[in-house]
Amino acid sequence: GWGAGETPVLLKAVNATSGAAARATWLKTELQRHAHAYYVLDAPTIPDADYDALFRELQRLEEAHPELISKDSPTQRVGAAPLPEFAQVQHAVPMLSLNNAMDLSEVVHFDRRVREGLEREGDVQVEYSAELKFDGLAISLTYENGLLVQAATRGDGSTGEDVTQNVRTINAIPLRLNTDVPPALLDVRGEVLMYHADFASLNARQREAGEKEFVNPRNAAAGALRQLDARITAKRTLRFFAYGIGRLETALGGQRPATHSALLDWYAELGLPVCTERQTGLGEASLARFFEQIGAKRAHLPYDIDGVVYKVNRFNEQERLGFVSRAPRFAIAHKFPAQEMTTTVEAIDVQVGRTGAITPVARLAPVFVGGVTVTNATLHNEDEVRRKDVMIGDTVIVRRAGDVIPEVVAVVAEHRPATASAFVMPLHCPECGSPIVKPEGEAVARCTGGWLVCGAQKKGALLHFAARRAMDIEGLGDQLVEQLVDRGIVNHPADLYKLGVSALAQLERMAEKSALNVVAGIEKSKHTTLARFLFGLGIRHVGESTSRDLSAHFGSLERLMSADEAALLDVTDVGPVVASSLVAFFADPLNREAVSQLQAAGVTWAEHAPKSATSAALGASLPFSGKTFVLTGTLPTLSRDAAKEKIEAAGGKVSGSVSKKTNYVVAGEEAGSKLAKATELGVAIIDEAGLLRLLSERTS
Repeated sequence: GWGAGETPVLLKAVNATSGAAARATWLKTELQRHAHAYYVLDAPTIPDADYDALFRELQRLEEAHPELISKDSPTQRVGAAPLPEFAQVQHAVPMLSLNNAMDLSEVVHFDRRVREGLEREGDVQVEYSAELKFDGLAISLTYENGLLVQAATRGDGSTGEDVTQNVRTINAIPLRLNTDVPPALLDVRGEVLMYHADFASLNARQREAGEKEFVNPRNAAAGALRQLDARITAKRTLRFFAYGIGRLETALGGQRPATHSALLDWYAELGLPVCTERQTGLGEASLARFFEQIGAKRAHLPYDIDGVVYKVNRFNEQERLGFVSRAPRFAIAHKFPAQEMTTTVEAIDVQVGRTGAITPVARLAPVFVGGVTVTNATLHNEDEVRRKDVMIGDTVIVRRAGDVIPEVVAVVAEHRPATASAFVMPLHCPECGSPIVKPEGEAVARCTGGWLVCGAQKKGALLHFAARRAMDIEGLGDQLVEQLVDRGIVNHPADLYKLGVSALAQLERMAEKSALNVVAGIEKSKHTTLARFLFGLGIRHVGESTSRDLSAHFGSLERLMSADEAALLDVTDVGPVVASSLVAFFADPLNREAVSQLQAAGVTWAEHAPKSATSAALGASLPFSGKTFVLTGTLPTLSRDAAKEKIEAAGGKVSGSVSKKTNYVVAGEEAGSKLAKATELGVAIIDEAGLLRLLSERTS
């Protein structure tokens, strides 16, 4: 046993450890509180030296007791070892972009569409939430039981990059939510950006180190967030504002916010940074007032914005309005007028696009517009040059908005010199010498050489093929494609799959590591989807959304290639122009050969039964087959989308208007003109219970 007055060694160690744990917990809480006050509230509570002393004390404690280190410790924000590459993250809820309104009339139209979608009649106004449109990078933060577990970039909206290690270095983002009852899962959407003052400090450090300065805060923030070495990110001061939500899973009995404004208030309580420049109001008049107020403040804000965002405030109304293509119907971005400057046109040349389009380009005396130095501006086409009366030697107004290509807005006529000369469209392509023609009924002149003859079209086609939303070949950029085509190494997309590391490594600005990465990216692209492959082929008038529709409808490339215009017109959103373009593309032997060579090179994708065939096989057995429904008003438990899904899953069609062909109108509260129209035409009217009963009866 122990002698009198002795304390066992083991007990002393336990007491010391528990004391260290208590001190570490207190230090973490204090440091998090002070960081939130500094980075989020912009109201420091202690001097920097005192904060640093607390931070160093916590570091010493964790070094002595490694078991006290936790993922939410402030010491874990310093960055981890470099990653070989970013992992891909599939967004459970897509991160969609917004449609833009460029002037007040488009905001008025947006409000009208919202009121029509919600079936608001007369002067009944919609409640909106208005906030800033930050000029940064969209990000998704996933918290599980209050702890930050993942951060991902927006990417293409469906798939982003895992930047968790980098985001953990951003002091403005809490590693643990400030609540004793955190949601089981919370997917926060927001923007990472850099303040003007932090940007100026960063460039000052770049100058002192003799390194290249950044062009604008957005580029600096993007570069910092996409560093494979998080320790570099940690050295740059990034900020964050939360503005939206993806998923939310609460504990039993937990309440979800009913409005967007309530969501942002809740975020602030959780310790998430939320911009104070926001407000709610009724109708489009409140939106116009907010736009004017922010416009007056814009120059004095500590960060860049390029507009404001309006959202229908109530979430149940957002659900009723739903989405169209890649954007929600319940929100819109109201952009500020683009920044404009004057300069002179020194020459007008032409560029050749991947489809052969000939675009006149104004070569300008350098001018700083929208955060960058502009030396070129598009003139779109020959008709536009004539309409704007742009001549070589003119003084012109140049506009640049965000990442949009600069354009010539207008000529300052009174400054035109006597030596000014008119633009003349060349008769032959400057790249390949082929004749330039302007097809009847089109505004754009085109090179007739095609991508097999014209180097410019070849380069454009390869860049499009390798683009992120097409075949997604990492590292295959402008400069590399330029060299590959100019040296005759690549003349066809299939040639990409023959490239080796040694050949690539001999090119300018290419080392063995870069060559290895490109070859790995090419190999990875062999396993793709039919939709991406179709988009990568660069078929005229066939965009990303249409490629997905075609893939889903036909299921295989062979069925699509053999389809005639009538079959193509059965596809959602495919009209005569797109159908004609598809038929012409696949009728060309050269295009068919290009597809065959790509398949021979090992490019593959999964194929499925065509949607049309599946529908035909199942149609006869589906309970609502051949029936048309119209939904109106607010249903007690089903959202508009949920009701639509049930009807369509049962083989029915949901229409937006009532006609004699309508079989049922499903009416909820505040049903409007559609209900009156149904009564007038004698169409059967049912409520939600009637719909569910009808579905149950027909499936039993």
